[in-house]
Amino acid sequence: MRNLISASLLGLSLSLPLVVQGEVKIAPEELQDIARDAYIYAYPLVLMQLTREVGTNVSQPTGLRAPLNQLAHGRAFPDEKFTDVVRPNADTLYSVLSFDVSQEPLVLHVPDSQGRYYMLTLQDWWTDVFAAPGTRTSGSGEQTLAIVGPNWHGTLPAGVRLYRSPTNDGMMIGRTRTNGKADYASVHQFQDGIQAYPLSAYGKTYTAAQGKVDPQLDMRAPPVQVEAMSAAQFFKRFGQLLANNPPHATDYPILDRMQRLGLKVGEPFDLSKLSSAVQQALNDAPQQALPMIKSAFRNSGVQANGWQTNLTAIGTYGSDYLHRAGVAYAGLGANVIEDAIYPTAYSDAQGQPLHSDKRYVMHFSAEQLPPSRGFWSLTMYDERQLFSANDLQRFAIGDRDPLKFNPDGSLDLYIQREAPTKGLHTNWLPAPASGSFSMNMRLYWPKAAALDGRWTPPPVQPVQ
Repeated sequence: MRNLISASLLGLSLSLPLVVQGEVKIAPEELQDIARDAYIYAYPLVLMQLTREVGTNVSQPTGLRAPLNQLAHGRAFPDEKFTDVVRPNADTLYSVLSFDVSQEPLVLHVPDSQGRYYMLTLQDWWTDVFAAPGTRTSGSGEQTLAIVGPNWHGTLPAGVRLYRSPTNDGMMIGRTRTNGKADYASVHQFQDGIQAYPLSAYGKTYTAAQGKVDPQLDMRAPPVQVEAMSAAQFFKRFGQLLANNPPHATDYPILDRMQRLGLKVGEPFDLSKLSSAVQQALNDAPQQALPMIKSAFRNSGVQANGWQTNLTAIGTYGSDYLHRAGVAYAGLGANVIEDAIYPTAYSDAQGQPLHSDKRYVMHFSAEQLPPSRGFWSLTMYDERQLFSANDLQRFAIGDRDPLKFNPDGSLDLYIQREAPTKGLHTNWLPAPASGSFSMNMRLYWPKAAALDGRWTPPPVQPVQ
């Protein structure tokens, strides 16, 4: 058994699922803690699988859904009718790919973006970012790369860059800078130039097969599906997924704790073979863990000027399993901070909740403008964490807009539901017609000052 776990952590797939068996003598409080932590550890893996099942249940690419190992492209910004995910962005058009490289590598060919900022974030099945080819890392020129599995050994064609995924399953979420609706056609041309095909089709004409549609598949939001699972269903699914997606090399401590319950990597899971005490602890785990997971993302990060910014435990997590699960729940597909940061404001400079019946201003001095090499924006969300209709159909504002700067180089952004006085419309971010709201800044390819705390967004000042 010990050798099997060691092999998996060296990157070899586990050939068998996960079981629970035998009697466990352990203090009740510690038993509950281990069961809860095992659920938190497993949560991203189960969530990613359900996300794949929902996202690939189509016969051909449709919107942001596509069959396995095929690309899907978003063609327009979301608007106030969009409710699929909370806190959408109006900065980039997305490209999405769910991949399985257990049989052979998957090749991605990316055209020259002509200097346009983009990134193709690659995540393993535990939601850790293991590569992010694009403008910041590998440049904006034409490139061809291959995603290979943890056990693959072979030779790639000349000029093809290798990215080894820690797990056979994974996801790519691409983001391409889009300068408003007038820029859609140019971005579509770039998206259409991205190709995905198996290594065996390299240099050949390739037509992807149609996907299989399961009309009985549960198409509810994946977090809702996870929450509806019993402990037996959840841990059984977790064990099955481990067969194709080995734990990380830093996971020995949690694996050792799980084994004390009888959860053994490489053996089948059967809840009925547990002692009654272990069964009870695992059955209680979801109700103990889920509130912690849901609050982890909201409460993470550092506070400054009323803004909350997560600069740790996002994108890559090490053994911080709680924050990994929290980000999976609230922001699946999050980037590492070197690619983007997302300061969030729920309250004004006086600590009062932001509300649409008030007017606000954000004043950036000339030295305080958002430090980013890509671009930056400020996005408005209503109390549902979605876009809200407004006369301008403007849901975000930023450096791609024709902003009006003050004579000294400073910048004022006006946040309110009614139109500001004449001449200030270019700097106006409309608030919802009613209710509370929150805002996200987005800095793509942030400079060092934004990553080490020297820069923070200015406070949101209420206007009397």
